[in-house]
Amino acid sequence: MLHRGQESTDGTGGGALTVPVAWFYAEYIADELLRTGDLMPPTSFEFRAGRDALALTVFLSDTDGELSGIRVVSQLETWLSLTAYDQPWQDWVRERMAQLAGAAIASGSPAPDLDLAAKAWRWLQETELLAPDLDAVPGGGPVVAEEDGPKVWTPAWRLGLPLGHLAIHLF
Repeated sequence: MLHRGQESTDGTGGGALTVPVAWFYAEYIADELLRTGDLMPPTSFEFRAGRDALALTVFLSDTDGELSGIRVVSQLETWLSLTAYDQPWQDWVRERMAQLAGAAIASGSPAPDLDLAAKAWRWLQETELLAPDLDAVPGGGPVVAEEDGPKVWTPAWRLGLPLGHLAIHLF
């Protein structure tokens, strides 16, 4: 994808192709973590929610702008703390996205990684999945099988985040 301002002035069209490598790498890491955990089929919406939530966590936690394959194992604790139940993950995502968007505007350079991250975040917020009611009060009724228990429509990130967190633990 060629971006304005990257074209050659001599008419040869020497524009550069900008590839969102950081986002693709974050998705790859998230995908591998979820597949290793074997928590759900890779073709399910739940898997996509977990992958997108983890990919956002991986991508946005990279403050140096370099996702390094060597550092993946050393980052697991950071990702665990960011995805923990008691953390305001969605607020952190909004803040980091705003910071990166501001930096991209200030630099005037294209940000294809950020564009893909924004699409993933939008999908996670706008898509609702029918999931077990994790806030249901235990002991409020007879014990039923998990698939027969109470279900609620919930934003995809609220389901994907704990799945991603569990996948990190299982890794």
